[in-house]
Amino acid sequence: MASFLITGTSRGLGLALAKRLASLPTSQVGTIFATARQDNSPLNELISHSSGRVEFVNLDVTSTSSVQEASQIVDKKLQGKGLDYLINNAGALDWNNDGVVGMDNLNDMFNLNVTGVHEVTRAFLPLLRRGEKKAVINISTTLGSISRAPIYEQSLTPAYKITKAALNMLSVQYAQQFASEGFTFLLVSPGWLQTDLGGSRADLPVETGAEKVIDIALKTSPAQNGKFLNIHVPGWENASGNNQYEGGEIEW
Repeated sequence: MASFLITGTSRGLGLALAKRLASLPTSQVGTIFATARQDNSPLNELISHSSGRVEFVNLDVTSTSSVQEASQIVDKKLQGKGLDYLINNAGALDWNNDGVVGMDNLNDMFNLNVTGVHEVTRAFLPLLRRGEKKAVINISTTLGSISRAPIYEQSLTPAYKITKAALNMLSVQYAQQFASEGFTFLLVSPGWLQTDLGGSRADLPVETGAEKVIDIALKTSPAQNGKFLNIHVPGWENASGNNQYEGGEIEW
């Protein structure tokens, strides 16, 4: 039974990831630590129907003290056991009609999308070292690929693109440093999802993105350490438009 910790589970992809894990058999998935700045009705409903498998832990990724307190709480709940999976999902998306020159929130976006991931990852490293899987899944996006920047030129989300590109490099740095300890640091793009952030015009239901991300996580191994992967959705391998979901590696 693997243990999981997910950031940003109060809504969207984070909540869908927790729901997907809770739907899997206990032989495969044990405790799921669902973290967020505050709980809410959808998350509490999931917890109440999880037979104790889903546990809420207060965690604000932009607060060092909150991150440290959460790691101590999880450590006590694990009772000496390790944490198998960390899924860094919490993040924010900007829209700016003025493009890059209109950015006035870049520091805030970095704090949430990059620094927050760093703070959470290093705080939970001692618990991950005790885990069997030692897997860190960082939720990224094809919009953070410099190679694919011309494809998404008309998407006016400059701070999101910049910070996700930085997240990709942060993940590679962790992958390189901890490869010798058997860690797997993996970047996954979950696709353009129908959430509050992605909007109703997005390609995929959030449940589909969550299912495919978890599929990748459960199958990952140290051989994939440092990779940037796309989800695979049958029928979307050669779709027209900007987005295809063929399950391969994403160019940087």
